[in-house]
Amino acid sequence: MFTGLVEELGKVKQIVRGAKSVRLSIFGSKVLEDVKTGDSIAVNGTCLTVVDFSRDWFTADVMPETVDRTALSGLKAGDTVNLERTLRVGDRLGGHIVSGHIDGVGTILAKEQNDNAVIVRIGAGAEVMRYIISKGSIAIDGTSLTVVDFGDNWFTVSLIPHTASMTTVGLKAIGEPVNLEADVIGKYVEKLLGLQPATKPAEKITLGFLEQHGFNI
Repeated sequence: MFTGLVEELGKVKQIVRGAKSVRLSIFGSKVLEDVKTGDSIAVNGTCLTVVDFSRDWFTADVMPETVDRTALSGLKAGDTVNLERTLRVGDRLGGHIVSGHIDGVGTILAKEQNDNAVIVRIGAGAEVMRYIISKGSIAIDGTSLTVVDFGDNWFTVSLIPHTASMTTVGLKAIGEPVNLEADVIGKYVEKLLGLQPATKPAEKITLGFLEQHGFNI
């Protein structure tokens, strides 16, 4: 598990492509301070397992499922990535609960300066938008952010100067892809209530609906 608070920006050292998989080697420093083989590190929000490492780099294998569901396969040597180590029991949860399992790939549609903040508009598919609510949490490239506004296929977030300069969300250009992970709590609520997926018409929440699903009215 992660918090969505990026510890440092790393650089892609090397990317080796298999038939359907990828092996990534990434330069870093802070996330390598106590690293061991088998540890998990979030790379642009994707939980990857360290299979080899040195003083200033680590290597992780990206299996076909992860290649298909994330933007990692589009990386190239020299690209900047967000890095975060796993949450330790007893640490402060400064962001929100992030699993490192990507729900979909979005696209940066626009950026607008608003005093000291940057408003970023992200285009996203139904697999992510079904969990988006105003002031809800979203992880973009593993960065924990708060939803400002949203429409049918887009949402916006606001970046403070620190976040804009220290994460890929602030550094990427319009048109570039980003990994998206919705709030895990929303997914469990959806499952427990037996709600329909976004490809089907959503049921209206009425008193009868709540009673049917075990709520005492």
